[in-house]
Amino acid sequence: MPGNFRKYYFLFPFAFLYWLVVIIRNKLFDFHILPEKEFDIPIISVGNITVGGTGKTPHIEYLIRILKRDFNIATLSRGYKRKTRGFILSTIDSKSIEIGDEPRQLKSKFPNTHIAVSESRVKGIEKLKKQINNLDAVLLDDAYQHRYIKPGLNILLIDFNRIITKDYILPVGRLREPSFEMHRANIIIITKCPEEIKPIEKRIIQKEINPFPYQNLYLTTYSYQNIELVFNNKSEELGLDNPSIKDHSVLLITGVADSAPIKNYISKFSNQIIELKYPDHHNFSKNDIDKIIKTFRLIDSKRKIILTTEKDSVRFKNSNEFPEEIEKQFFYLPIEVKFLFNEQDEFISQILSYVRKNKKHNSISEKQV
Repeated sequence: MPGNFRKYYFLFPFAFLYWLVVIIRNKLFDFHILPEKEFDIPIISVGNITVGGTGKTPHIEYLIRILKRDFNIATLSRGYKRKTRGFILSTIDSKSIEIGDEPRQLKSKFPNTHIAVSESRVKGIEKLKKQINNLDAVLLDDAYQHRYIKPGLNILLIDFNRIITKDYILPVGRLREPSFEMHRANIIIITKCPEEIKPIEKRIIQKEINPFPYQNLYLTTYSYQNIELVFNNKSEELGLDNPSIKDHSVLLITGVADSAPIKNYISKFSNQIIELKYPDHHNFSKNDIDKIIKTFRLIDSKRKIILTTEKDSVRFKNSNEFPEEIEKQFFYLPIEVKFLFNEQDEFISQILSYVRKNKKHNSISEKQV
């Protein structure tokens, strides 16, 4: 952020104070003055250092797909912007306002996986162990700064477009803590990479991040799937794949930290994109919905659709505000994580090996107790 140095120079005293507080807090954990609790089951933490989206939910989904066939797993997050408090073990009927957008999305995609929320991750894991028989592992969402739990495997996500070694700490930049704190990670994943990234670019990133010998570095990108109806229980399937929207006008509704990737992707297919952009985790009001309907109806095209992100779609699914003809034209774009340079097998092996090894060890030690 060199170009912004002069623009934000007056914020550097505040950044220094914030940096000092973060450093002291981390040292208190490092010196065991503040307690880090270890559990007797495998704990995998997925988080970031940067404020804003780095792709935590798609990577949690990737981990669920790896583990759910062979292990009884649960995910735990705080349930950001939910209207409830305390520990909640979600059901298929849980709503976004009860458990948060991302947990609702996970439960919708993986109904047989235990999805829980709790402000206290420690209490959350304790309750999961009590309520779920033979729990094999827990995935912690957005927990890199939550150091009251010591995960067995710590995964740090870094946005390709905002490499943390080139950023500043809050409020000057977007870092929650200094970039050197990535030393706590066992795995570092550079997310949102261009699919056509070249090996030399990977080597440049490797040199910039300079991981320790105990750290594995991977690069991932998004693989966009065919669009799906938001209200698929109310409307008949139209059978649209992504290339078939080439002759459609698209009203794009986004309430995410960075809408550029989805907009860039859709621009490959549609020549007319009208975007209504809202803040991250925006709760869509009746006025917002009325504006969406009005804007869509004003688009002068016989072939048009509304498109939103997968995360935003969970907030619309329980809405009864949309007319039926709008529901039939309302889609979302699913995404999945794709590992680059054919390194997915190495990553999967590392994850499975950790869970198998620690699950077996824990079951032996529990029998001995």
